[in-house]
Amino acid sequence: MSTDYTLSYGTHATPDQGRCAMEWVSHLAGEPHNDQPACVSPVLRAFCIALNDGLEDVPRQRLRPYLARTIGTADDGADSARAWMAMDWLIRTYAPTWLAAAGVTDAADRLWSLAEVSAPGDLAAALEALRFARQRARLGWGTGPVTWLAPGVAARAAAREMAWATAAAAAWAAARAGVGEISGDRARAAARAAAGDAAATVARAARAGVGRAAARQAARAALEPTLEELQRSALGLLDRMLPTVPLVAPVTADAERACSDPEAVPVL
Repeated sequence: MSTDYTLSYGTHATPDQGRCAMEWVSHLAGEPHNDQPACVSPVLRAFCIALNDGLEDVPRQRLRPYLARTIGTADDGADSARAWMAMDWLIRTYAPTWLAAAGVTDAADRLWSLAEVSAPGDLAAALEALRFARQRARLGWGTGPVTWLAPGVAARAAAREMAWATAAAAAWAAARAGVGEISGDRARAAARAAAGDAAATVARAARAGVGRAAARQAARAALEPTLEELQRSALGLLDRMLPTVPLVAPVTADAERACSDPEAVPVL
């Protein structure tokens, strides 16, 4: 039966219910229907699952051109490098992008100027820069106790979650799959906190002077350009993690066409 090829949120008991990114890869590779294809590296699986579920329906389809290239990566020896690429992205792209959006340019510049984070020895300098970034980002919310009371705390939490839920969650999952050091956990947490506080500052400025009914919409509109920028950047990160061409050919010509052409309609 011909159906429109659309990546769906979450896991599915059968293909008739839909396919997420990794369920589609299982189909391409001729494996049983599941979201843990044996042919895909654990780091790439973690990244694609989190990105698939973090993106909304329309931007989720941007994953489609990359899926065939994940096949055959399970034992290619590149997972450590992939995990460190994700860690580096969190520290030197995700966090400073949000800091810059909030006007915290000194902290953003400090993170951007770091050398590539590609080994445990690189984390000390990164953690120092992230601690400074967190301190600077928090200044946008003041230091008095009233600042952190509801409804302000609820708005702050919502902005932090929006900043995290798509591209950053995917990079976190990929980094954690291959970088297990305690300092790595600290760096990921610090990047998330600094970026979240910066995003909350952006949202707070947008809400200022706006009625309560319109405040949430105003905050989302203010965050959207940076969210879109980071989604594009995360797809670029995925592209760098992948082999240039598929290591194993897809099972059908229609499936191959679907992975290279987001507008294609394959026979499933």
